Amino acid sequence: MRSFDWRLLVALMAALAMLAAACGGDDDADDPGAPTTAAPASEDTATTAPAGDTSALGLPLVDPLDVVSGDIGIAGSSTVFPLSVAVINQWIDEGGPEYSIDSIGSGGGFERFCVEGASDISNASRAIKDSEVESCGEIGRDPIEIRVGTDALSVVVSSGNYFASELTIEEIAAAFSAPAGATWDSVNPDFPTHPIQAFSPGADSGTFDYFNEVVFDEAEPSPILSAGVVEIVGEDDNITVRGVAEDGCTEGDLSTTCSIGYFGYAFFAENSDVLAAVAVDAGDGPVAPGDDSVNEGTYPIARPLFMYTAPSVIAEKPQVAEFIAYYLNNVNDLINEVGYFPAPQSALEEAAANIKAAAGW
Repeated sequence: MRSFDWRLLVALMAALAMLAAACGGDDDADDPGAPTTAAPASEDTATTAPAGDTSALGLPLVDPLDVVSGDIGIAGSSTVFPLSVAVINQWIDEGGPEYSIDSIGSGGGFERFCVEGASDISNASRAIKDSEVESCGEIGRDPIEIRVGTDALSVVVSSGNYFASELTIEEIAAAFSAPAGATWDSVNPDFPTHPIQAFSPGADSGTFDYFNEVVFDEAEPSPILSAGVVEIVGEDDNITVRGVAEDGCTEGDLSTTCSIGYFGYAFFAENSDVLAAVAVDAGDGPVAPGDDSVNEGTYPIARPLFMYTAPSVIAEKPQVAEFIAYYLNNVNDLINEVGYFPAPQSALEEAAANIKAAAGW
């Protein structure tokens, strides 16, 4: 009896497979309705996520590799700056294009966005003012508010400071409005007579605006600007870090200066080895900034963080909506690492709804 030739069977099966592929395997290629890999969106159209391909916020899960081409200009708050840089760095790591970002203060950011029309996104550590909304309207921009996080504005002293770990709002106000040559006993008679040195951002800063709102009840002009002990540092919070950390405050040597400053929590967290955060007493006892106090709403100088854009900007640059969708989808994965705190879920959902409406998603 002749044995079965397995090699013949294998060859026959291969031939039949090739014949089937030639006859029907390319049906999808010939069918104009068959699914295909989407090409990157053109500059004239917004990116639309596939059905169901959305985040918990209902936003498209934007792939930075597929984003609409084109530039984006971002400018504004020095407080929001490190958060936006963290998002942009991750965006670039995932293949997205680089976008320009400038730290020029919330007021400077709104000037660029609402008056000059020279930026596409305005970072802000305070809500936009009515006068700024009016300026935006004059150049055809209707600002969209996008909440991205929460900051605990931190009042800081050096790690060597031995008496000012807890301050009332009134004591903070006294320190930041003191005349030249003032000593700490003018803030509280129980404090030693070390000279006061204070550091503050400039009036273009949202941090300055918020501090003035809480500490000086929105006084205009702010007493900070005329205080003899205050050095205005502009938008460079590193000057405050160095000035406070290196103040030389030494117990028993009353000739040494003891300094105080304030900025966003991220800058304190980054320099907590040389700075101490003051526990602030607004009438219910001293509360230090941190996760628990911010989430519970007990820290008296916590504040929201924002981005702003406009429908007219998105109509011209669809990539702005895509980047903001990516930002909102990823911000909570990065915000604690930067040193801030997540916005309430309801605020993120409102921000997502605002950007979806503007983008027509």
